[in-house]
Formats: sequence, structure tokens, C-alpha cells
Amino acid sequence: MAMEPEQTLLFEQGYIIKINSASNPFYYFFDWDARTAKFNMNFQHFHQFYEIHILLNDRASHIIEGDYYTLQPYDIVMLRPSLLHKTEYPANNIDYHRRLIINFQFPDAPDELGQMVRQALAPFDADVPIYRFDGEVGAEAFGYLNRIFALGKQPLTPLTRLSIHTHFLEFLCVVARHTADNRYESQELSDSITQKVYAVASYIHHHFAQELSLEGLSKKFFISPYYLSHQFRRVTGFSLINYIQMTRVRNAQQLLLYTERKIADITTSCGFTSFSQFNRVFNKFCHVSPSQFRQNGEITPLTILPYEKEPSLGSAAEEGKS
Repeated sequence: MAMEPEQTLLFEQGYIIKINSASNPFYYFFDWDARTAKFNMNFQHFHQFYEIHILLNDRASHIIEGDYYTLQPYDIVMLRPSLLHKTEYPANNIDYHRRLIINFQFPDAPDELGQMVRQALAPFDADVPIYRFDGEVGAEAFGYLNRIFALGKQPLTPLTRLSIHTHFLEFLCVVARHTADNRYESQELSDSITQKVYAVASYIHHHFAQELSLEGLSKKFFISPYYLSHQFRRVTGFSLINYIQMTRVRNAQQLLLYTERKIADITTSCGFTSFSQFNRVFNKFCHVSPSQFRQNGEITPLTILPYEKEPSLGSAAEEGKS
């Protein structure tokens, strides 16, 4: 028998359990809180730790690498490191959208233990890493998170932290054992043009290293250049060229921070045609050069540029060249 939603996960607004910082190889951050639409991020972000998002009431959506997914209460979104994503909370009659966010990372374990842990992390690598469980499976998985909730009320001694880690591994194991029982289905968007715009956005995220233009994308998705330009701005809040450039910059930021690749290699692998273009676009959004960004060693917010003038039909093909 399925549990009632309000009985599934404990919740206390503003309650946090934190073990170490994100710079530590062993890191946990459990955050029970509520959000409104005003907290929605402008553009997708990434980080080098794992993240789990569990919506606790109402509805929301998650955008992962440009793909749009609808969420209902107790859906489990499992995001591996370096994945571009953001959550969108609707502006409706619900004052606050409750959710649990879990950020974590732990060192690679050796040999057989490491292989077992990697199996527990396998659900993060699914094409659609969102899980919805009914009845006993959901109750079992969330039971471990409720035990962690209770443990966080105690002094965080070494044994308490070990218990939190153990219960969390049990939670991961439940999800990994029951991926075949996943009932998640994303609802279709209400209108076909919005669906098509997100298809274009997804294509950009998966092909940002290639040459992209409004003309080429309009032909590929069978939509006029002017209409695509207008609808893309309406749905995403960005012009097509800004969206392409921000996607490339976000991926470049990741490579600058977490790899030792040469900047010249990053320039071409992120779709920029020259270093001068890379440097100009990067400065436009980050207000520092790529080399300064690497030296600073931290992710900075992108500057969201004001809308460009809507292109005329004659100039529409020029928008999106980068």
C-alpha cells in the first residue's frame, strides 16, 4: 500500500546537516528548505560534487543540459558532477515549494569496495536520471533519509557522521537496486512550439562544440528563423546567440577549473573559432579573462545580457552565429 505523501519524508524548513566543505573529498550537505519562483536561476549551473533534488510538494520542473523535465512530489533527481542543470519553481498559489537538496562526495574506495560503491552511484549516469518509486520501495528509500534527519539533531561525532554516511549509502543502494521499478514519466509540455524550443536547447547543449547558427537550427527543426528567434527568447528568456555563448562559456569554465588542458585546446573544444573570440565572449559574461578565471579557481555567476534587438526577417540568419 502506498504511503501518504506527507508521511514519506520528514521536513523542517531551514534545517541543514553539513559535514566538511565542498573542497574536502568527504563532504555532505543536506538542506531541507522551501523556495519560490523568485529563487529561480537565470541559467543552468554545474558543480563538481553529486547533487540530489527531491521535491516535497506541488510541482516544479528541472532542466538538465537543455532538456525539460516535469517533477511531482517525491521525484528523485540525481545529478552527477559537471552536469548543467537548474530547477524552476512555478509562480502559482503555493507560497513555498518544499524540497530536500543533498550535495555530497566521498573519496574513491579501493578494489572491491570501490566497485560496489560505483554500482550504487550508477543511477546518476542514466539518460534521464530522475526516479519515482511507489509504495514499499519509496518508503524504504526515504526511511534512510529520515534516519539521517534524526541523526543530524545529535552532536556530529565521528560515529554520528559514520552513521549518516552508512544510511546514505543504503539510500543509494535502494535506488540502484530498484531502477527497474522506476515509474518516472515526464509530462508533455502544453504547446508544441515550447517542446520544440527545448529540443533546440538540448541540441545546443549536445553540439556546442560545432558550428551553430539560427539559419542552421531553423532548417534542422523545420521552423522559420524569425519564429524560432522569437519563440526561443519567449521560452528561455535568452536570445539564441546568448544561449549558445553561455552554454559554451559554462563548459569552458568547467574545463578551466577542473582540468589542466591548455586554453587553446579549450577554445576549440568548446566551439570557439579563435582565442580572440573565446577571450572576448568569456570576458563579456564573466568580466575576467579565461586565464584569470583559472587562477581565481572558483565559479562566478554569468552576467545575463539585456535582450538584443529582434532581428528582421532579412537579418534573422545572422543571429546565433558565434
